[in-house]
Amino acid sequence: MSAVKVSIAQINALVGDLAGNSQRVLEAARLAHAAGAQVLLTPELVLTGYPPEDLLLKPSFVTHCEAVLSNLCASLADLTGLHVVVGHITFQNGLLRNAASVLFEGKVLGTYFKRELPNYAVFDEQRYFVAGEHALTFTVKGVCFGVNICEDIWFEVAPEAAAQQGAHTLLVLNASPYSIGKHAQRLSVALACVAKTGCSLLYANLVGGQDELTFDGASFAMDASGVVINQLTDFVSAQSLIEVSGDSRLAVCSSAVPGLTQQALAPVLCLEAQVWQALVTCLADYVKKNGFRTVILGLSGGIDSAVVMALAVDALGAQNVHAVMMPSRYTADISQIDARDMIKRLGVKYEEIAIAGLAANFDEVLSPIFAGQALDATEENIQARLRGMLLMALSNKFGHLVLTTGNKSELSTGYCTLYGDMAGGFAVLKDVAKTLVYRLARWRNLQSEVIPERIITRPPSAELRPDQTDQDNLPEYDIIDGIIERYVEQNQSAAGIVAAGFERAAVEQIVRLIRINEYKRKQSPPGPRITARAYGRDWRYPLSNGFRETF
Repeated sequence: MSAVKVSIAQINALVGDLAGNSQRVLEAARLAHAAGAQVLLTPELVLTGYPPEDLLLKPSFVTHCEAVLSNLCASLADLTGLHVVVGHITFQNGLLRNAASVLFEGKVLGTYFKRELPNYAVFDEQRYFVAGEHALTFTVKGVCFGVNICEDIWFEVAPEAAAQQGAHTLLVLNASPYSIGKHAQRLSVALACVAKTGCSLLYANLVGGQDELTFDGASFAMDASGVVINQLTDFVSAQSLIEVSGDSRLAVCSSAVPGLTQQALAPVLCLEAQVWQALVTCLADYVKKNGFRTVILGLSGGIDSAVVMALAVDALGAQNVHAVMMPSRYTADISQIDARDMIKRLGVKYEEIAIAGLAANFDEVLSPIFAGQALDATEENIQARLRGMLLMALSNKFGHLVLTTGNKSELSTGYCTLYGDMAGGFAVLKDVAKTLVYRLARWRNLQSEVIPERIITRPPSAELRPDQTDQDNLPEYDIIDGIIERYVEQNQSAAGIVAAGFERAAVEQIVRLIRINEYKRKQSPPGPRITARAYGRDWRYPLSNGFRETF
C-alpha cells in the first residue's frame, strides 16, 4: 500500500459567482497536481459560495450550478491522476441536495449528500436541502477515503458509515463561520470523531467574508491519535500538502511548488488578534464583493470611530479611507485635537464640516412647533441625523460606502440614533461589545501606536449635550456587557442573571432596553458576526412582542 498526497485548499468563494468559484477550484487543482497530489479537498459548497440562501429557490440558479460543475469536471480532465473533491448543490428526482462529488480525469466517480443539515443559529439548511442517507468512499493507491460534509462529523452516523465502508481517512468539506471559541469546538468535535472511528481526518474550511459571516479557514489535518499535524493560517486563502498512509498515518509534505504552505502549524492568535483579523477580513471582502473601492466614516474623537478607522485602514489601505469630523457646539476641543492626531498617524483623507449652524437652522424651523417643550433627546438626535445625512450625501456624490461606528453594547441598549449614527452601509462593530472595543484598541496599539492614548482613556461620550457621558443614564460597560453576554448570547433568563450576582435594577434596565429597541436593530446595517449570537441572522425577535421577563 502506497502513501497518497492530499492537498487541502481553503478558498475564498463569493456566493453566486459560479464561474469565479469554479476558476478558484481549478487553480487549486492545478497547484495540487503540480505538487504531485493525488487528491484535492475543497470546502463545502465551494462552487456556489456559502450560504447561497434563497438563490437556491431559483430554478435558473440551480440549473446553472449543474452546468458549471459539468464544465469544471471537463476542465480537470487533463490533470492526470488527480481526484478533486468539490462541494456543490445538485437537484435530482425533485430533491435539492448539499453535495460533494469526486471528480477524476473528466468523470464523476461518485457523489455524496450531506446527512446532517444544521438548522440553528445562522444555518437554515433544512429550508432548502433534503438529507442524504448513504456513505461515499473511494480508494486511491490502496488508501480508502470517506467523504463527510461539515455538520456530519458533529454526529456519529455519517463518520461511522464511512468507516464501516472501509475508510482510513475522512475528507471533510466545511463552511464553518468564525465566532469566538469556534475553532476549539471544531478541534474537540474532530478529536471525538477520530477516536470513535479510528480514522484520520482532513478538514477543509472556507475562508473570507460573506455579508455578516466571516470564514476563518484554519483548515487542519488530524491523525488517528488525535494530533493535529497541520493547520493552515487563519483568514487567508492557503493550500497545504499532506501524505496519507493506509494505516491512517499522516505527514506534512514539503513542496517546491510556489503557493503551497511549508509551515506545519500556523501560529495561534490571541483573542484580540483573532477578532481584529475577522473584522478586517469581513470588512475588506464586503467592500470588494459589493463593488466598492472606498469607505467613509464620521470621526468623533471617541474610541469607537477610532477603532473603526484603524480597522478600515488595515482592511483597505489609507488611500481608500475617508474620515469626516462634524463638530457641534458640544464637541470638546480635545475631541478635534485627538481626531486630527489620529488622521496624521494613519494618513487617511480628512474633512471637517461644522454642524452647529445647521442644527441652529433646525431649531429655528421647529421652534414654533416645539414652543413650550423642554429640550430632550429630540435635539440631540437632530445633531446625529445631520451627521448621517452629510455622510450619505458624500457617499452618493463620490461612491464611498458609509461605515457606521456603533458597537453591540449601544445597539443592545438603543444608545444610538436611527437615521443618524446608525445610517450607513456596514456596521463594523455591530457584534463587538464596548469592553472588547477597548481591548482591541490597546492590542492594535501594541502593533503600532495609531490610536492616541487619550482616546482610549477618556470617559466615553456622545457629546450631544453639555458634559455628557455614556454613564449618565447607563451602568458601567463591564456590567452592561456582562448582562448582554448572558441574556443575548447565552440566552439566560433575567432571573438567572440576577442569581449570578448582577444587581436586579441593572438587569431590569438592560433587559427592558434590549426589548424596546428591537425596532432600531431591525433597521441597522449588516456587520461582522464574531460571537455565538449576533444581532442579524441568528437573532430573530418579533417587533410586536408582549412577553416580559419575570424575576
